[in-house]
Amino acid sequence: MDLFTSSNSLIQIPIPDGELLWLEQLPLGLGNDEVLAQLVAQTAWRAESITLWGKQHLQPRLTAWHGDARYSYSGLDLAPQPFTPLLSEIRQAVETATGHRFNSVLLNYYRNERDSMGMHSDDEAELGPEPAIASVSFGATRTFILRHRHSKQTLKLDLSSGSLLLMRGKTQHFWLHGINKSARQIGPRVNLTFRYIT
Repeated sequence: MDLFTSSNSLIQIPIPDGELLWLEQLPLGLGNDEVLAQLVAQTAWRAESITLWGKQHLQPRLTAWHGDARYSYSGLDLAPQPFTPLLSEIRQAVETATGHRFNSVLLNYYRNERDSMGMHSDDEAELGPEPAIASVSFGATRTFILRHRHSKQTLKLDLSSGSLLLMRGKTQHFWLHGINKSARQIGPRVNLTFRYIT
């Protein structure tokens, strides 16, 4: 992320076939460490199994789904928990920063360097044809990898605590994204991906 200067407004990261925007620090009333501690303590985390290529796999992280609508992906059908006061505050800050409205959030808890997220796109039908996905991170910095479906171009972004990454336009159609395991020790991180379920 050292390619981009720090700013109070979204910075465009140029990519073909998509739109990526980044904010170094989402403005909130609490510090990043306090937000992380509250998210870890207050969330009813679940270890879910997903279906890939007809086989069940335990996800290598913990998750929670909050919002106004059910959500289905990889054989999972998630019934929403209500927004907590903290999640509502973060959502309001994200909506103000991005100009997009969101009615749901998927929380991912990466407990250490062994937790990861496989390469995928958030392209489920209920997200619409060109979804805006706002990703907010708290805790340890992890490297976010994007790979173009056709050209195989790869982009790596270090998502630091408090940062916001907005993916919109045709990004989910043309790009996959994920987070690899790491050989070095990494502390806990909670990532929130806000989305609008139609």
